Amino acid sequence: MIMSDNKSSKTEKRLTHTDERGRANMVDVGNKPISARIATARGRILLSSETISLIRENGLKKGDLLTVAQIAGIMAAKKTCELIPLCHQLNLSKADVKITVQDDGVTAEGFASCNGNTGVEMEALTAVSVALLTVYDMCKAVDKNMVITNIELLSKSKEEIK
Repeated sequence: MIMSDNKSSKTEKRLTHTDERGRANMVDVGNKPISARIATARGRILLSSETISLIRENGLKKGDLLTVAQIAGIMAAKKTCELIPLCHQLNLSKADVKITVQDDGVTAEGFASCNGNTGVEMEALTAVSVALLTVYDMCKAVDKNMVITNIELLSKSKEEIK
């Protein structure tokens, strides 16, 4: 995250997760108001047509890829603060991952929401990342050319709770 430092006449941008000496710093969000926060993210894994056929036929030796990847992504969203050192622990009200199969790969779309004083974009991005890594793990025996690509934050919002 980059913040503006309004102490100077010019707007100076600085990283929020480092202190004035450049050391790691967990941002204090204790004085921020509780807001309803939502984030969505998306990513893709490109797969061979043979692998796509196996997924559609539920023919992978490791089992039902769509369900396993979805559950892995949801579990990852709930554990984001354990994976990314400076993330805050959040009490998620919802985490979900939708997995869709296309002719050239699989798309994962992650969703996270909570009422809190910091955003849930890292949870949505983590959900997508782990869901796609799970697809990779489940397909690695049959597809040596997979590419995980375009993991991106689609949206984030916060709405004041009155």
